Amino acid sequence: MYPHHREREQPIFSARAHVFQIDPNTKRNWIPASKHAVTVSFFYDANRNVYRIISVGGTKAIINCTVTPSMTFTKTSQKFGQWADSRANTVYGLGFATEQQLHQFSDKFKEVKDAARLAREKSQDKELANTALTIAAPQFSQSPPVMCVNGPEDKLFRSQSADITLSSEKERIKKMLSEGSICEMNLEAELFTLQDSNSKLVAALHEANANVEQWKKQLAAYQEETERLRDQVAELEAHGGHGPSDLLKDELTQSLEELEALLKAKDEEIHILQSKKSEYHEMEHERDEAIHRLRETEMRNSELERRIQNSEQNLNNTLEDRDRMDSEIQRAIEILDIKIFDLNDLRQSLVKLIDK
Repeated sequence: MYPHHREREQPIFSARAHVFQIDPNTKRNWIPASKHAVTVSFFYDANRNVYRIISVGGTKAIINCTVTPSMTFTKTSQKFGQWADSRANTVYGLGFATEQQLHQFSDKFKEVKDAARLAREKSQDKELANTALTIAAPQFSQSPPVMCVNGPEDKLFRSQSADITLSSEKERIKKMLSEGSICEMNLEAELFTLQDSNSKLVAALHEANANVEQWKKQLAAYQEETERLRDQVAELEAHGGHGPSDLLKDELTQSLEELEALLKAKDEEIHILQSKKSEYHEMEHERDEAIHRLRETEMRNSELERRIQNSEQNLNNTLEDRDRMDSEIQRAIEILDIKIFDLNDLRQSLVKLIDK
């Protein structure tokens, strides 16, 4: 930043964050603009009455955005937020270390946006006042009749009002398109998160199914061993004192109890895996709903684009009408100048006749 810029612009708020930009090709993935967290600051230019967001990484500016009233900062997660810059044709994303830092930046963004809106309204009011003074000022060396410029003055005021109306309509359409794009990106991010969770659940289920098959084989082996031990215990009890000692019976009984406890634990694990399978079906349902919402948003965006095209066509037609009106006003002013000049000559001739 040059020295005169530092004298003209003053920082009003700063925060540390990781900076991202949307991929210009896919409009879906985030590209890191900095390797580490950098300082993101709001600057105010008192001479031009302009607010900017600036962040410098190394020797280059990674964010140089002028804040406009149509911008909206959206919190997409607990520590991440984003906004669209139509002039740079990109979307910026900021990742903060804490949720509190995100709230502070969001509040300052809203405050600066409101201040930019007030500055624009004051600037428009000042331009209207200067235009009115310019139109009302005398344009001739000799005193022209005031009533001769009232008609063009009214038309010029109507032209200025038409400009303001067209500007506000264009800003409103841009805001609608920006909000639709942000909503679409949020849905896409949610869809990607669900797809990632879905892939993880599918991998876990495949692994669990493999483990279940192995556990079933182990369970069958344990059951066979249990039956065999039970048969041995029954045979020992039937033979009475002719078989092994009581110590061997106790060992067999303990082994049987351990196998039964192991079977119970495996049954619980199988039950947990079955519950995870139901969660997987719920995730699939949420993914289908997200895809449906994304399609609806795309349809809304296409409708907004169609409306914007119609509005631009109407805007072009209005501008053409205004140009024709300006040319007619200019011709009327030229005719009035000629008439005034003729009347002035006639007045001078009458004065000469009276003097004679």
